[in-house]
Amino acid sequence: MPTLKNVMRRSLKHAAITGGLELSNLAGRAGLMTSARGRGAIFTLHHVRPKTVHDFDPNAHLEITPEFLDETIRLLESEGYQFVALHHMAARMAIARPEERFAAFTLDDGYRNNAVHAQPIFTEHRVPFTVFVTGGFACRTHSIWWETLTELLRALPHVEFDFGSGLVTLPLATTWQKDAAFTRFAAFIQTADEMTAVAALDKLAKQHGIDPLLITERLIMREPELKSLALNPLATLGAHTISHRALARLEENEAREEMQASAERIQCLTGVRPVAFAYPYGFSPTVTAREHRLAVEAGFDLAVTTVPGTLDARSFDQPMALPRISVNGLYQKRKYVSALASGIPFRLMRR
Repeated sequence: MPTLKNVMRRSLKHAAITGGLELSNLAGRAGLMTSARGRGAIFTLHHVRPKTVHDFDPNAHLEITPEFLDETIRLLESEGYQFVALHHMAARMAIARPEERFAAFTLDDGYRNNAVHAQPIFTEHRVPFTVFVTGGFACRTHSIWWETLTELLRALPHVEFDFGSGLVTLPLATTWQKDAAFTRFAAFIQTADEMTAVAALDKLAKQHGIDPLLITERLIMREPELKSLALNPLATLGAHTISHRALARLEENEAREEMQASAERIQCLTGVRPVAFAYPYGFSPTVTAREHRLAVEAGFDLAVTTVPGTLDARSFDQPMALPRISVNGLYQKRKYVSALASGIPFRLMRR
């Protein structure tokens, strides 16, 4: 029963992460492993919006509520963090006293709720933030496959799709079955040619009355909105490619063009070329040493991954491979943010 296996695997993973966060929180409160905290942290967010409850919600990890963002900022402030713009972090850390710690906030993809719900909270607390813009989303030339897939699977009792060896029918009567289908589609997109796979998914969605670009329209800021956001002195726009494809799976010239074109679009919007870049997906093997080199060649000062970790004095020796900490929608508790900021979970992961 592959569906049951998938559910059990996710349940065990969730239990393991929760247990690790609980243990890390206790260790941090006891003053253990203090060196794991390092000198600072880069936090990453995606959606910031009021929660709408769905039985099937495969992207729940990518959203937090505005109230939890407020709690997170207040918690970090109470723990002595100074909030800095991402592109100022290296300089601030270089001249800081040993006991000073810094936090930067980043938001990936350019969701409209970043301006509507997150921006007022950042502004209230005077916290700088960087929004990494996917150019194809902002210009409505590219769809957001994980959002398209979610809407499709919510709408149907079953789905037929060719994953490469002929049509198969996937039942979608239960949440378990929808989860299993999402996992299979995601694996297909992440192993096949991504552009072709996403185009096939988009075609399927349209056949069932779902327009992928209308989903993009509903969720993502257009370029005039991004230009308006950039007028906020606390806001900075960073580059996040055009198509949001895994760069390591592209030919070198295509990966280079994704980076360059993304930066050029932001420069056209703001008059300033972005100095920061975020790799789509951001984890190995979607990012390799080749992409680090391409980021340097594209003129970026720094690039962020989604590899979890805190920052220490040596982190900016590799400015094209900076770690970030995900503020995960499945773990919206103050003590979990405190545990993540402590760096203890990442130290334990490496043991």
